[in-house]
Amino acid sequence: MKYLTIAIALILFSSCASDDAPKDYTEENEQEIQAFIADNNLTTQKSSSGLYYIIDNPGTGENPVATDRVKVAYKGYLTDGTIFDESIEEGVSFNFLGNLISGFAEGLTYFKEGGSGKLIIPSRLAYGSSANGNIPAGSVLIFDIELVYVNYKTENDKQIQAYLTENNLVAEKTSTGLYYIIDTEGDGAQVSLTDNVLINYKGYFLDDTVFDEPTESVNFDLKNVITGFSEGLTYFKEGGTGTLLIPSHLAYGNTDTGSIPGGAVLVFDVNVLSVN
Repeated sequence: MKYLTIAIALILFSSCASDDAPKDYTEENEQEIQAFIADNNLTTQKSSSGLYYIIDNPGTGENPVATDRVKVAYKGYLTDGTIFDESIEEGVSFNFLGNLISGFAEGLTYFKEGGSGKLIIPSRLAYGSSANGNIPAGSVLIFDIELVYVNYKTENDKQIQAYLTENNLVAEKTSTGLYYIIDTEGDGAQVSLTDNVLINYKGYFLDDTVFDEPTESVNFDLKNVITGFSEGLTYFKEGGTGTLLIPSHLAYGNTDTGSIPGGAVLVFDVNVLSVN
């Protein structure tokens, strides 16, 4: 099982560089790229940075930006066909697109979620005149890529739907992507986003690992909790019980927060004891 060396190598890059003046491979790389394109009968586009790319499938979802988390299935190889890295079939997630080598990060922005194609990256947009692992100094890098997901919206939605199916649950989905199940609606006041509520709850992941379960009832000001939690409670009245399934974009997003990993779907069993 292999993982993309880009993210790790980027951290190591400055320490691997030689004290000698770096060699400029621009002209040499350009000749190598043009020969690769001709030999493989490719039609490419070239960006202002010197990156070449081919869009086989543009995709239909979101285009990523530097702050996005992405999941990419890829194969990386040199112009002679030597493979230096290849992802697992379902792809590998990277926390922030901006943390990757510039040619790879730039290249992904030309695709939407679900898109696929090829990136041809000159060394100045990769590792320059430094060798990195089994990648020689000055190498042109080729990547066959599929941009599986941008952030977690699509992936989380599929995860939630799979969880509901596996557990024979029926949930309502809101326009924001939140899922909720009302077991008991309650017969008291309807919760609103400006309320304070006293609740019992248990928070856990889709694998049933519990991350939070207070032993006593907790009072929350709904203006100060994650978006999915506050929205979800508004579907209940005082005395109501049920379950919220919150995708990460309505919770903690791409960033690890305490024991909650970035991109995690959060599940809450809730019992609304009182409103205000």
